Amino acid sequence: MRIAVDAMGGDNAPASIIEGVIQAVKEYNYEIILVGDRNKIEHELSRYPAAALPITIRHTTEVIEETDSPAAAFRQKRNSSINVCSGLIKDSTADALVSAGNSGATMASSLATLKRLPGIARPAIATVMPTLDGMCVILDVGANVDCKPKNLMQFAIMGGVYIEHVYGKKNPRIGLLSIGKEENKGNDLTLATYGILKKSRINFIGNIEGGDIPKGIADVIVCDGFIGNVILKLAEGLGSMVMQWLKKGIGKNPLKYVIGPVVKSALKDIRAKADYDEYGGAPLLGINGACIVCHGISNAKAIKNSIKVAARFVEDNVNEHIKKAILAHEDLMGKENNNSGE
Repeated sequence: MRIAVDAMGGDNAPASIIEGVIQAVKEYNYEIILVGDRNKIEHELSRYPAAALPITIRHTTEVIEETDSPAAAFRQKRNSSINVCSGLIKDSTADALVSAGNSGATMASSLATLKRLPGIARPAIATVMPTLDGMCVILDVGANVDCKPKNLMQFAIMGGVYIEHVYGKKNPRIGLLSIGKEENKGNDLTLATYGILKKSRINFIGNIEGGDIPKGIADVIVCDGFIGNVILKLAEGLGSMVMQWLKKGIGKNPLKYVIGPVVKSALKDIRAKADYDEYGGAPLLGINGACIVCHGISNAKAIKNSIKVAARFVEDNVNEHIKKAILAHEDLMGKENNNSGE
């Protein structure tokens, strides 16, 4: 298993990227290709006993910054770490890529270089969210702000395949995010999508509301990228706020030195369940390759787990399963395509 890692992407690059790579190699023994400025990479590697580890370096001279326009950066910075990572998959030098850099540029580069899977109209970013009894996957969370019913139908199929084969959830429950559970609730997009999903051969459980997500009612939640990204950012903000409230509340309690150890243990357990770092990056589903998009603030643990997710994606042949599932629903997508004018 060879995984190309963008060593220059992210707020804490290359230090936290390389620390995560070292952890992943020691724990999983994957072969890693670090892509970026050789001098900076070698300087960080010198901090570890890494000489005998299966890590190689692919030198690049350019870096795509967070402020760069994704499309322009793809065209103008051909030797950037992100573009080189995509190229390594295309020429079969690497099996997957992991990047905590400019997410828009990572998507643009992956899509332009690797292309879409057959039958896929638009790729989607799928991210894991914790629930009361485990986790769920929500998509899209930012790749497509405007969608058509066909897109949401494909998101549902891809999300189901992903959570089944990477996380082992058999016959996953697929829910369509809307403003009410009734079939007649929602905007034009959700109303049209509901009708298609109802006819599909996936385990569609109907509409779910935002409050249902943390309850674990559905394993896969489908929505457009605008709504999905708002939900993702809101969840991150709420999680941080609740943790701060708890810490402040404990600090004001006169029995804090007595109850502190117990509460600290409980908080640690909560953090582990809700922590983004535990789940790693989000796959870009629908492209002809394995691309894991990480949060810009990813630390070493998040990078290590993102590398694990990338490897599982490849080992479990997720893209092959997606292609088969899309083909199995070709009849419904053809009808939707005719109705939507696409």
